[in-house]
Amino acid sequence: MRRKESIQWIGIFLFLSLISLATVAAAQESKNYFTLEKSISQALDNSYKIKARNERIEQANAAMKQSRADFLPKLGTAYSYNRLSEPPISRTSLFGTGIPLVVGTEDNYRWTWFLRQPIFTGFALISSFRLSELGIDQSQLEMDLEKLDLVLRVKEVYFNILGADKAVEVAQTTVESLTQTVKVARSFFEVGMIPVNDVLRAEVELANAEQSLVRAKNLAQTTRSTFNTVLVRPVTEPVEVEDILVFKPEVGEFDAYVKTAFENRPEIKLLDVSLLQADQQIRLAKSKYYPEIAFTYQYISEGDSASVSGSRYVDANHWEALIVANWTFWEWGKTYFAGREKESVRRQLLETKADVEDGIRLQVKQSMLDLDSSAKNIPTTQKGVDAGEENLRVNAERYKAQVSTITDLLDAQTLLARSRLDYYRALYDNNQAKARLDRAIGNY
Repeated sequence: MRRKESIQWIGIFLFLSLISLATVAAAQESKNYFTLEKSISQALDNSYKIKARNERIEQANAAMKQSRADFLPKLGTAYSYNRLSEPPISRTSLFGTGIPLVVGTEDNYRWTWFLRQPIFTGFALISSFRLSELGIDQSQLEMDLEKLDLVLRVKEVYFNILGADKAVEVAQTTVESLTQTVKVARSFFEVGMIPVNDVLRAEVELANAEQSLVRAKNLAQTTRSTFNTVLVRPVTEPVEVEDILVFKPEVGEFDAYVKTAFENRPEIKLLDVSLLQADQQIRLAKSKYYPEIAFTYQYISEGDSASVSGSRYVDANHWEALIVANWTFWEWGKTYFAGREKESVRRQLLETKADVEDGIRLQVKQSMLDLDSSAKNIPTTQKGVDAGEENLRVNAERYKAQVSTITDLLDAQTLLARSRLDYYRALYDNNQAKARLDRAIGNY
């Protein structure tokens, strides 16, 4: 009975162990299996550049809060000690006697508490605050631009993996086909139906195909390493991706795409923000045309000892309230030329924006042409694959019947491999062109 129970417990343990191993294997497979959406999401989460842009947004927010603080009163204190060579003396005669009058002490201590509130700065504070707010907008748009570029990069490396895997598949199929051809050639040679040169020719082609397969596999591993780098994963981690290398017709008009691009592209929005910043910089530069007015309140403690408890000449405590206006109205044109400089910057930005818009139109047009070209090549290359397969079938049968040479068979195999590569390259180009079009119109 005990033996039977032990066997049961061993069976339960083995069953649970198998379930655990299956769960771990499934989790590992899920970890290393990527769809395009998962790839983009992980890249956005892990990217060092995106994290750096987040820090830049934090910096811009901190700068805005600094500018906002300039509107508020400033509180402070100051403590000073002043030692005179001799007590200050009034030269006014006392009761007409001509005797100098001592009006102070050699040791003078002063402790001041002050409050300062700007009242008018020629709109400088408002302009500085508005510039800091625009700095936040600018940082966010730079983040959006970084995301667009990263998403395009992820799509490129993703499709590179698919393209490299298709090349491995074609190379593997070619090696298998040539291996069979070599076997057939050897059997024909052994019965004296063909010369040894035909066997050697087939073996050379097989060796070349095996080398191509090795290169294709190495390229597939290299593209996976690049993929891991973009997603901030260990470079040697295994990667499997969902095969989406298919043809999906894209229909759209150039004008509609350009309109969408102008609405979405962060580059345009960044230039718009820069123009608003230029307006505020012009206003800030011209603020020097106006006076600056500030209110100051001071509470002062004085004395001839460090305790600032007064002396026979001064009271221990008193306060002062001042409104001060400062106006520098002549600096030999400095303010005027500062304004001219910022106005020139604004005009430069307008020219830059026009140039960027032309560049976007060109990008959209080029992407559409690439998309159209690859779309037209796909059915053509598909027909080439079908024809190549039929050509290989016919030549294989003819060679077996010894009504064609091994050269015809090898040429047919090479032609089919090239046709398959052309077909997959057309699919690859179509998906890459679609990704570039998305980037050109500002879509993720």
